[in-house]
Amino acid sequence: MSNLPPFTRRQFLRRAAAAGVAVSVPYYIPSGVLAAEGKPGANDKIGIAGIGIGRQGTGVLRNALNCPESRFVGIADVYLPRAEQMCEKLGGKPYQDYRKLLDRDDVDAVVTATPDHWRALVCIHACQAGKDIYAEKALSLTIREGRLMVEAARKYNRVFQVGSQQRSQAVNRISCEFIRSGKLGAIREVVGCNYPSPWECAFPEQPVPEGLDWDMWCGPAPLVPFHKDLYAPRANPGWLSFRPYSGGEMTGWGAHGLDQIQCALGMDESGPVEVWTEGPRFDPPTYAQPESRARGDAACKVPMIFYRYANGVTVKLDNGSGGGGIFFGEKGKMDLSRGRVNTNPPEIAEEINQQAKGGDQDHVRNWIDCIKSRAKPVADVEIGHRSTTVCHLGNIARWTGRRLRWDPAKEVFADDPQANELLDRPRRKPYDLPETI
Repeated sequence: MSNLPPFTRRQFLRRAAAAGVAVSVPYYIPSGVLAAEGKPGANDKIGIAGIGIGRQGTGVLRNALNCPESRFVGIADVYLPRAEQMCEKLGGKPYQDYRKLLDRDDVDAVVTATPDHWRALVCIHACQAGKDIYAEKALSLTIREGRLMVEAARKYNRVFQVGSQQRSQAVNRISCEFIRSGKLGAIREVVGCNYPSPWECAFPEQPVPEGLDWDMWCGPAPLVPFHKDLYAPRANPGWLSFRPYSGGEMTGWGAHGLDQIQCALGMDESGPVEVWTEGPRFDPPTYAQPESRARGDAACKVPMIFYRYANGVTVKLDNGSGGGGIFFGEKGKMDLSRGRVNTNPPEIAEEINQQAKGGDQDHVRNWIDCIKSRAKPVADVEIGHRSTTVCHLGNIARWTGRRLRWDPAKEVFADDPQANELLDRPRRKPYDLPETI
């Protein structure tokens, strides 16, 4: 177990029920989702809560609550005033410690949009507590975290949707199907976007806002001074650009664009077998004062990243769209982005756009439907993990500066102990991952 305070008796029973383990406690009556082996009854409302809800998470949570089968329970956030403000509007209960929210019997599912460095621990604990999950991307901060999240979801039979919403957009779905079916011919090369890797932060100290548990916000990452331009996701420049908390835009936007490449190449349960860089060595700056992302992004876009898949397809991160990629096939070229496709010959895009009319599905609605049916959602946790892994591989290639051979089945590098050390990260106590998932 982690060094955080252990689960309560109630949480233990919920975990056992979620995993299908018999527990002899005749007076314990689980509610909602556990009453039918992980499936809400026909007349049950799905109790939904939020963990780490900011701008992005608020939109997802509201979409979930717009579904008539849903009801709001509460929000946990390290900045308690934000949780209180949201609960005043929605009628739930605010918490600062998410574990108290997970301990509630009437919480069936959670939406979480924490910073990347917190997502694994929250999601694993939610699985162990018997909750279904909608987690924002990027799914993880390390490759090992992502695999453990998949293991937890499978062990406890959780419906786990990742916020890769392009999977629910008809143009993207049909375009990827078009490529996978061979209609563009054999794919020779894919050009993606040149996403910047993260850099370092050494901001001066500012007063911690009242109501913010800054130690808990830092969590598994090192405890550093508070600064508003670190605390915000995108500010000057915000935590999303800094290495202890994020994979940079490589995992920020890359989790969308490289996800589309994985989908189109039929690699949802696999990945590339080789990754390397070309160009000047990686030299990330350290921001000692707030400033825009421009300098860091420019420095951290080099060297250029290349991937090779076992079928011979090469992916180069260069001038492709941030939400997709440019696919070069024997029968044509496809430039795919978020909700948009252009092709040569143009008749291909015309056909796809015609098929896609009115075909978008709501990504959150898909999650709610799958909570009821117990089917896998369109962006299942394994898909999210595999796509995020491709992003992490790009960062690791920049950090090591050499050609790396990757085994997508075992999820290790061949004959490279230094690279394998980067599959995970140190964690500050008491915010360890559980020893047993």
